[in-house]
Amino acid sequence: MTTTESTTLLDRVTVAPETGRPIPDAATREIIGHAPVHTVTDLDAAVAAARAAQPAWAALGHEERSRILHAIADEIEANAEELAVLLSREQGKPLDGPNARFEVGASAAWVRNAADTAIETEVVFEDGPARSELHYEALGVVGAIGPWNWPMMITVWQIAPALRMGNAVVVKPSEYTPLSVLALASVFNRHLPADVLTVVSGDREVGAAIAAHPGVDKIMFTGSTATGRRIVESSANNLARLTLELGGNDPGIVLPDTDVSAIAENLFWGAFINTGQTCAALKRLYVHESVYDEVVDALAELARVIPMGRGLEEGNVLGPLQNEQQFGIVARLVDDARSRGARVVSGGEPAPELGPLFYRATVVADIEDGAALVDEEQFGPVIPVVKYTDVDDAIARANASSQGLGASVWSNDPEAAVEVARRVQAGTVWINQHGAVNPNVPFGGTKASGYGHEFGVHGLKAVSSPKVISR
Repeated sequence: MTTTESTTLLDRVTVAPETGRPIPDAATREIIGHAPVHTVTDLDAAVAAARAAQPAWAALGHEERSRILHAIADEIEANAEELAVLLSREQGKPLDGPNARFEVGASAAWVRNAADTAIETEVVFEDGPARSELHYEALGVVGAIGPWNWPMMITVWQIAPALRMGNAVVVKPSEYTPLSVLALASVFNRHLPADVLTVVSGDREVGAAIAAHPGVDKIMFTGSTATGRRIVESSANNLARLTLELGGNDPGIVLPDTDVSAIAENLFWGAFINTGQTCAALKRLYVHESVYDEVVDALAELARVIPMGRGLEEGNVLGPLQNEQQFGIVARLVDDARSRGARVVSGGEPAPELGPLFYRATVVADIEDGAALVDEEQFGPVIPVVKYTDVDDAIARANASSQGLGASVWSNDPEAAVEVARRVQAGTVWINQHGAVNPNVPFGGTKASGYGHEFGVHGLKAVSSPKVISR
């Protein structure tokens, strides 16, 4: 069943202004709805209900849970345009390009993958009649704390595997994008038993309470490294298992004599996907002196011509910063780079004619490590391009960050690129692309970018309790 004009998904999840928190359109700042303001008391009730509902959900077995997940994926697809429009308004990403419609489609695809991925009993020892098997069972209640940049897709990454393995889930969305997650959950709940999936739309106090809650068995968190550290501390109270996908100041290395025309578009989207608001986006680019000027010029030209504007206007593929805080961070980092003598080749300023939080796609050249724009995660439509002469030096610079989520190597020579990739410290290193994820391929960070893996069999195991049966 799809929603009708009189009962839209937004109608279903928004509350009265006097009882809710206003949520603005990211592009225009007009209020599009009011999110519920849940409290720690609401969280306690949601966790208790989830614990009561979980055993029956687990007892359905893999086949029935997978059937239900496929029905949910069908429902997402049936409501895809309405979900995409809400997402575009609340988060800011345009409908077109690798943005809102893409995110909704990916959400359905990841639900199907969670349903279809096989997880087999593993025989870990066998000697005559002696046999030890490793089984994977539901943990109980999973607490999912999501971000504002890809609110639907990342929430699906958290909840679909958890549901498949027989867990109940309590979701805490970002305060910036709660309506998208509430709408997505309402689609899920057309097919799930009561209380198996609940959204608690609260503030940071609620998020902190989930991490420390005695009724929560697993925490999945995507967000900043600083918040991740606090979650680790809070989880000491209940020894909840953790999967943390934290910040990433992802480096890219362009090797000597690379064909720039062949990689320019992939380079651009590696940095500017979702207007740069992606944890695993390309954040700092090291380019060999032999192709440096050509890379800078190619990126700057794309930055000038790629359409930016309000997400509901067809044709735009870059949008605004999602919130005032992030807009301020981006502006500060670019201004600091300019004050250090860096060359702003394109952009470098707000675009107020488009809306309050638009910042032009920006390419910054002639900048070095030590500048805040290189050393900090900008999380916006800006890429600093750093010249190098020695590949070993570029690798050392790439590895100097405390973070290690993703990285990329760019070259005409795949073997040379792989040799460099093996030396770069990151959870994923892409060759001639950056940020591409696959539901079958494990994804996770190293160093201060977190720990634990999502996707595929690894993702199912991460939301399971391993049990050894020996005989």
